[in-house]
Amino acid sequence: MKTYIMLMFNSEGEKPSEVVDVLHGLGFEPQKGEYDMVYDWDDDTELKEAIWFADKIHANLEGFDITYSLETIEE
Repeated sequence: MKTYIMLMFNSEGEKPSEVVDVLHGLGFEPQKGEYDMVYDWDDDTELKEAIWFADKIHANLEGFDITYSLETIEE
């Protein structure tokens, strides 16, 4: 399973480098393409863990004044 995040920044929000640092600290890795970063899950991860992780991402990005979208898929 993988969780992808797409980020949208604005001039009034946190610097992109700061946002990437926070997400990297959560285990995301930058990538090129449709999504900005990806988180690789262990093979035995359950969907409820991905929902908990989305809450954790939300809490860590609170106040950064950015927009993001998440997509978690089985691979």
